[in-house]
Amino acid sequence: MKSKLFPDQIIPLLLTGVVFAVVTVILFAEIRTLNGLTVNRPPVHLQLRLADILVGATIYLKTSIDFAIFIGRLMSKYEGWKNRIMIEIGTALGNAAGTFLILLIWDFFREVPILMAIMIMLAALVLLRMAEDGLDHVKDEAGKYKISFGGFEIYFEKVLSRFNRFVAPVLNKLIPSLVAKDDNKKGLKALFIMSMTIPFILGLDDFAGYLPLFNIINVFGFATGVFLGHMILNIFLFLSPGKTIRIVKNPIISFFGSLAFVGLALWGVIEAVKLLLLSQ
Repeated sequence: MKSKLFPDQIIPLLLTGVVFAVVTVILFAEIRTLNGLTVNRPPVHLQLRLADILVGATIYLKTSIDFAIFIGRLMSKYEGWKNRIMIEIGTALGNAAGTFLILLIWDFFREVPILMAIMIMLAALVLLRMAEDGLDHVKDEAGKYKISFGGFEIYFEKVLSRFNRFVAPVLNKLIPSLVAKDDNKKGLKALFIMSMTIPFILGLDDFAGYLPLFNIINVFGFATGVFLGHMILNIFLFLSPGKTIRIVKNPIISFFGSLAFVGLALWGVIEAVKLLLLSQ
């Protein structure tokens, strides 16, 4: 049965914009509050630049593969506009809560260079794990690469895999991976809680990896871009879950995105070393 334009589609789509506006206002309030508590750290500028927003939205959409698959599964299993609203609100608030928490920790750690260096080093480890995860989407169901770069992709994965296995005992305790499970969940309340939990962990994980970028872009604009990217993803998932997931899983985008994450991780290590040297 074809869904009705109203309320099945119109209300949930309009709600994505409302939720985006709400979490952006909360972000503004959080940063303004933190700015009022500054001592030795510079305040975060409350300005929205198009470049910062675009960077935030682009990086979010690149790192949202697992998130898109999770939401797509929920939408397929729990149909109807009321369930859709619970999924929208839950995932948006979960993603935003993870972002707010990392932003809070980052802002206070900026006053202590050693703690900030440690946090950036952890962010680098998160990025390397995200880089390896991205390579999984460059393969087919048999585990073979869909694209080839003269064997570099195989060597690249081996190096990442060995390093990530080495640091996994430490990283998994600090930022644990959470497997999306949506079995035996019934009722709007249960659906809301489930929709919020996993995006919170994913938002916490992904945003932690973005820390090295905060030295060159405005945090407020970047985080707003992340929320905008989430809204765009939600809209397209609702309109066509299958096509949207295929787009975000594009093997070429995933491969070069993994390379970018490694580069950003190395840059973060350099920045952390600089902070440690300056603190001596």
